[in-house]
Amino acid sequence: MYTRFPNTTTIRKWLACVFCVACCMACENNMEEVKNFGKKTTGIEEGKMIENYLSSNGIMKAKLRAPLMLRYLTDTAKIEFPKTLHVDFYDSLAAEESWLDAKYGRYLEYENKVLLRDSVIFKSKKGDTLWCHELYWDQTAGTFFTDKPAIISQKQPLQKIYASKGLIADQNFRWFTLNGVGKKYTGNNNFIAVPDSTY
Repeated sequence: MYTRFPNTTTIRKWLACVFCVACCMACENNMEEVKNFGKKTTGIEEGKMIENYLSSNGIMKAKLRAPLMLRYLTDTAKIEFPKTLHVDFYDSLAAEESWLDAKYGRYLEYENKVLLRDSVIFKSKKGDTLWCHELYWDQTAGTFFTDKPAIISQKQPLQKIYASKGLIADQNFRWFTLNGVGKKYTGNNNFIAVPDSTY
C-alpha cells in the first residue's frame, strides 16, 4: 500500500490558514473597551496625616501639616489639601517666625505656588494678623498676594486695616503693600503707618 504524505509547502499553507482563522475568531472586542483604551486616566495618590518640611538651599523654610492630601498625577501635577492645612514658617536660624491656617489649599508643583482658600489666617511672631478668603503663596519669591478683600490687625501701631483690593507681602510679614485703602475704597478717611513697606 502506498501512503502519500503532503509536502511541507502544503502543510505550511494549511497551518498559516488555520492560524489566520484562529486570530480572526479570537479578536472579539467590545467597542467601549476599544474607545476607552486611548483615553487618559487620572491617577490620584492619597496621603493622611501629612507632615512635610519645605527647604531652600538646605535651610528649612516651613513645615506643612494636613489631615488629608490628594495628589493628582496629570500633565500639570497638583496637590490638594481639602480638609485644612497648617504651615509654620521659620527664619534662617530655624526659629518659628509665623504660621498660617486655611480650610483648603492647592499646590501647583511646576509653578511652585499654593492657592489658599476659605478662612485664611496668617499670624506673625510680632502679633500682626491677616484674615482673608483667598491668598496665593509664591514659594519661589517668598511672597503672599491676593486681589480679594483682606483685613490686617497690627500690634505696633495698634490698628486694624481693611484692604478692599488685596495686598502683597513677604511670607514672614516683614513688609506688605495694601491695595484699595482709604476713603475712596472703604469710606473711612484713614492714614496707614506701615514701617518697612518698601516693595
